Amino acid sequence: MIEIKNIHKTFAKQKVLDGVNIFARQGSSTALIGTSGGGKSVILKILLGLIEPDEGEVFIDNVKVSHREPGRTLSRIGMLFQGSALFDSLPVWQNICFKFLKGTEKLSRKDAKELAIQNLEKVGLNYKVANKFPADLSGGMKKRVALARAIVGNPKIILFDEPTTGLDPIMTNTINSLIREIVETMDVTTLTITHDISSVQQISDNVALLDSGRIRWEGKSEELKGSKDPYVFQFINGKHNGPINVN
Repeated sequence: MIEIKNIHKTFAKQKVLDGVNIFARQGSSTALIGTSGGGKSVILKILLGLIEPDEGEVFIDNVKVSHREPGRTLSRIGMLFQGSALFDSLPVWQNICFKFLKGTEKLSRKDAKELAIQNLEKVGLNYKVANKFPADLSGGMKKRVALARAIVGNPKIILFDEPTTGLDPIMTNTINSLIREIVETMDVTTLTITHDISSVQQISDNVALLDSGRIRWEGKSEELKGSKDPYVFQFINGKHNGPINVN
């Protein structure tokens, strides 16, 4: 469960988030859409405990997120970064199980590698990929490795930051199908940041549109394209004129 309550955040006198409220029940999938620079990535950083809101509270499975103690909630969260964010100097299996090679959840190298291979199989990659390095992988394979890392350890929450950016249409559909399957089989709560409306309708049940730091529209993903809301209409049709400031 994700609960964002009345979040405000200002950087250098610029209001980035202005009273944002989002609730995602356990097992639900929510997409957060909106223009670049509208505050979506700031919400992710607040959820991860990387920055502190000026006002408001955030809860992950009823545990308050604190930038002073991010470890309290980070263990519950998996994260798929926009650029995959793999360590070039580490083989795939170490990238996937990096958090299990250090710290309190440490596994032996043998067990960590076996766990990595199990998660590679969940995203359609075989054991041979485990010993490869990121430089040896295509963009689609890197994204699937990053997805395997996001689900390792069976997190309760998974955050997706532009999961299909830079992928061709075939791989986009592959990643979306994997995400949908993971949501359904793992009973996880997901929050996805994306500009891809077709992906929204494939992987998300609920949608929130963020503009100028405020949630301007919320609804079901199937309601998006038929919505007469001026914010939604302008965004999904790429119109210059409308309530969204594109300057």
